[in-house]
Amino acid sequence: MAVNIPGLVAVIVFYVLILATGIWAARKSKQEEKKCSGDRSEVAMIGGRNIGILVGILTTTATWVGGGFINGIAEIVYLPNHGVGWAQAPISYCLNLIFGGLFFAKPMRSNRYVTMMDPFQIKFGNLMTSLLMIPAVLGDIFWSAAILAALGATMAVILDIETYLSIILSSCVVIVYTLLGGLYSVAYTDVMQMIFIIISLWLCVPFTIINPAVADIKYTMVNYLYQSPWIGKIEVNQICRWIDDLLYMTLGGIPWQVYFQRVLAASSVSQAQKTSYIAGVLCFTLSFPSIIIGAVAVSTDWNQTDYGLPTPNERQESSMILPIVLQYLCPVYISVLGIGALSAAVMSSADSSLLSASSMFARNIYKTIIRKTAAEKEVIWVMRTTVILCGAAATTLALLTNSIYGLWFLSAELVYAILFPQFVCVLFIPNTNTYGSAAGYLVGLTLRLLAGEPFLRIPPLIQYPGISFENGTYRQLFPFKTFTMVLSLLSIVMFSYLASFVFSRKLLPVRFDVFKITDKTQDFPATPEEQITLNDCNNHKLEPDKNHM
Repeated sequence: MAVNIPGLVAVIVFYVLILATGIWAARKSKQEEKKCSGDRSEVAMIGGRNIGILVGILTTTATWVGGGFINGIAEIVYLPNHGVGWAQAPISYCLNLIFGGLFFAKPMRSNRYVTMMDPFQIKFGNLMTSLLMIPAVLGDIFWSAAILAALGATMAVILDIETYLSIILSSCVVIVYTLLGGLYSVAYTDVMQMIFIIISLWLCVPFTIINPAVADIKYTMVNYLYQSPWIGKIEVNQICRWIDDLLYMTLGGIPWQVYFQRVLAASSVSQAQKTSYIAGVLCFTLSFPSIIIGAVAVSTDWNQTDYGLPTPNERQESSMILPIVLQYLCPVYISVLGIGALSAAVMSSADSSLLSASSMFARNIYKTIIRKTAAEKEVIWVMRTTVILCGAAATTLALLTNSIYGLWFLSAELVYAILFPQFVCVLFIPNTNTYGSAAGYLVGLTLRLLAGEPFLRIPPLIQYPGISFENGTYRQLFPFKTFTMVLSLLSIVMFSYLASFVFSRKLLPVRFDVFKITDKTQDFPATPEEQITLNDCNNHKLEPDKNHM
């Protein structure tokens, strides 16, 4: 197979446009920094809380509607014995953003936090914050690596170029414009990427449906033709697992810095909430092209196409079903647009993840723990250095590791088991403390690791009811992810109140109170020093948005 010259040219042109947009946005970021000279790092991290509502909606949507989203939905719909019934991303991503807007956007934005970790640092201290950052940062890096690897594999099949070339090129483009303009560059390139994704994918859909090799997708939805119907089927013994996965994707997707970057960048609480609601609806709507393309793949007689037999599933290329459909069922000029859309989707997720990890490290580790007297310029350079390091780590993993998705799934489940219950407690349960946080962390981490990970072929040491052994791996049908999360939440609350009771009643001497919870009031407000460090306010105190309290 020769190099797909039109596709390669289209991808290069698109990358140049994205890079130019990032450079233009970087100039806007510099102008904003001059207006807010005392808070330059906040401009880089959250756009100086000056991101417009339209840009905010599109950048939030683009972060969720990434390469994993559009490729993954098409793959699940296409896979035999899965189908659209198991494509939970459209529902869960929509609910994720709506719940985030309803319950979490207001307390985060009204308190003028800069990163998701700020409330943890105020309430639980530096040690627990550092531990809680581990799954969050690893999740960002592994996710960037996973989608870069997926893009590399796709380009190798569609454009017939070396995998490492597309991975390195994509990574370099993302790192450069993220370095130059921080959130401004990420947000404005997301706008272009989002528009490109919407136009390209919807243009591709009609051409795939009318291809002569494709049967009526309404017929194959419920009838067996070339493979199982694409409507899918959920067996009775799989219902608990289905609900568990839905809750995991819905609630576990909330405590991520990539989301709160957008919430905290909004000019008001009201705008942050509206951004979340509308982006949730858009995520659901933008899943339709991928669902249709997956259905088309199920309905295709591949022997009538240049792809031929065996089918993509038999060749174990199901993960690339969307680009395969675009290439073999669409005219060249349309498939080229689709390839550009895939590139856009990948970069719109990778840039946000890199900025997320670097922002948390620069602010909550370097500025607050390592070097408290660091100037704004120094913090920005630390953040830029971290972007390069995280980008290099993600690129290396994408090039060298075959189990990146497994690593990401595990880290994402740790976020659900550990970080989500901690996040609920830090925002809504006032009397929780560092002892409870440590106990919840230990319970969540231990139970999740002992449950095993089939993607990484880690056998479970805890075998919950209904466990099965399929294709050489164990499958937990019990809703163990949500079970672990609930136990972690209960542990935080119980051990917090136990610690408060023990020290307040002097059942243990105060000298054993290593986390100093007896030095704080019942509601554990931040000390003046913590307030200054975490909010960098000129008047040395927290100033919530009074108009939105």
